[in-house]
Amino acid sequence: MAEKTYFEQRNIDNTRKLREIRRDLPPLCNEFFVGIETRTSVLTRLSYAYDLRIFFNYLYTETTQFASCDAKTFDFNALCKVTTSDIELFMEYLSYYKFDGKDYVNTEKTKARKLASIKSFFKYFYNKDKIPADPASKVLTPKIHDKPIVRLDSDEVSQLLDEVESGANLPSRRQESFHEKTKVRDLAIITLFLGTGIRISELVGLDVSDIDFNINGFKVTRKGGNQTILYFSQEVADALIAYLDERSSDPALDNETALFLSLQKKRMSVRSVEKLVKKYAKLITPLKKITPHKLRSTYGTELYQETGDIYVVAEVLGHRDINTTKRHYAAISDDIKRSAAQKVTLRDKNKKND
Repeated sequence: MAEKTYFEQRNIDNTRKLREIRRDLPPLCNEFFVGIETRTSVLTRLSYAYDLRIFFNYLYTETTQFASCDAKTFDFNALCKVTTSDIELFMEYLSYYKFDGKDYVNTEKTKARKLASIKSFFKYFYNKDKIPADPASKVLTPKIHDKPIVRLDSDEVSQLLDEVESGANLPSRRQESFHEKTKVRDLAIITLFLGTGIRISELVGLDVSDIDFNINGFKVTRKGGNQTILYFSQEVADALIAYLDERSSDPALDNETALFLSLQKKRMSVRSVEKLVKKYAKLITPLKKITPHKLRSTYGTELYQETGDIYVVAEVLGHRDINTTKRHYAAISDDIKRSAAQKVTLRDKNKKND
């Protein structure tokens, strides 16, 4: 049997999680998940399941009307009694709540995502004529306030790459020792982020066989499972070649398909890559919270400034909605704002006093 790819195994793992969560939901939810299977990813359905679990737990524990219900007894008769007010109160509840002994605080953005799950759920059954009205359709989506878009400017990009390469500012001997073993790999990872705008899930899913130096490109699996080819510069190619050369010196790795490996010689996880980026970034720009997604934003901004073509940026970054690209990558960069600030003169120093 052929070895499963990272994304195939991830879908299997998420399917298992989805089945576990569905056991905590009313049986009527099964119809919903079966009905949306052909037009949603397993990751989307898992997200819906988590959100619905919180919603139904709220109904059982925080309302008087549904206090006598549980996952086994909540049926379509009960679902028909859910009102717009119930859902609006649920949105207020999401600001702070406890679940399984843990405290949760949700931002407006997170509330909006959870409401989208609830809306999809009720809309499905309303369209199927299983409920007489759609109470969720009348609930207003929370207003999401725009946050400043955080990116690295050009000199910070250079500083970050220099830091990854040298490890000059690492705060401990332990980290310095660790850096000697990983710096070539780490430089390849950071360079790939900054040079292609790849998502972190796409990066950790890369296999060695996905890279083709004949065209300086690689095969990437996008959200939803679609595959495409991305291209990279010679600077990125050099960093990848250096890493693969170093890696080839260890015969124990000959049968490892994953491109980026941990010191335990296993495919790196999303969490480990996030920690890697944070470790280096905070050394060169402690006031900016730099994540892999912020490196992606840095690339998107630079690509837009170089091409001036928002559609090219959207295609390269894999955005389905061009408005997402416009919102995040066509904003004025810090470089431009700083340059503009220098053009405003409050007093002419060359003017002689009368």
